[in-house]
Amino acid sequence: MTAVRTTTAMTAVTAAACAAVIATAIPSSAINSYNAAPAPERTEVGALVATWDDDADPATPDRVDWVCSGTMIDADTFLTAAHCTTDWPANVRFYVSLDQDVQAGLDRATAEHPGDPAAVARSVAVEGTAHSHPAYPGPASDPHDISVIELPSKAVKARWSFTPATLPTAGALAALGPRGLNSTAFLTAGYGTQEAERGPGGQTHPGGGVRMKAPVSFNALNDAWVRLAMTAPQGNGGACYGDSGGPNFATLNGKLTLVATTITGDTPCYATNVTYRLDTPGARDFLKPFVQLP
Repeated sequence: MTAVRTTTAMTAVTAAACAAVIATAIPSSAINSYNAAPAPERTEVGALVATWDDDADPATPDRVDWVCSGTMIDADTFLTAAHCTTDWPANVRFYVSLDQDVQAGLDRATAEHPGDPAAVARSVAVEGTAHSHPAYPGPASDPHDISVIELPSKAVKARWSFTPATLPTAGALAALGPRGLNSTAFLTAGYGTQEAERGPGGQTHPGGGVRMKAPVSFNALNDAWVRLAMTAPQGNGGACYGDSGGPNFATLNGKLTLVATTITGDTPCYATNVTYRLDTPGARDFLKPFVQLP
């Protein structure tokens, strides 16, 4: 069984994430707990924050939360997944934060700005405009699950220092072949929750809101997908809920390269991270208007 890697907050409002309903998590570390580590050096990796009206009552405050992960691919473009930026209420507003611990920032801002979700979001993030792939959702063979948030570069630069991720050349993964892919080092990153824990109330996914990283290894390559193994005995970690849109890097020719974005995987987050390739014609055609491609 697979589940879209969005957060609990997002599952309440997006049909695409209905399979990913999980219990509210206590903020702590993210990605899977095994073979994972904080990623303060991955300053190009960020969290997608949203404000939205979840009860259609203008008299009540909108909600605010981080909902997905993503990556800066140039000075003003944040790459994420289309299922993170579609199927929201009409008044949704998107923000991007490159803070290491976005959950702690949201908690502080909520205490400082009670009842003002927009002020909370502005405290931790910069507002931008979402551009989802116009063909999303497509077929399973290629759902076009890719989106960008265009941001004001001056506002981003004033708050954070980062080097944009390097994108792959056309067909870079296919060119490696099975042997090359099996010997390639992969790394996933994001703000998502940990793998499933079972307790008296059922299955929960603790953690989330902190930028983490974990090694993963090659499993399979398809026209639009690269599947990455998250099996602990092989030294892997992996992605979970809230890591949707987040980066999966590969070391190509000695350079860390953003080759795919997290989309889905197995429900308990133990086995496989299913990621959307960025070296395909479809992904490159979508990205071309927003960023200079290699």
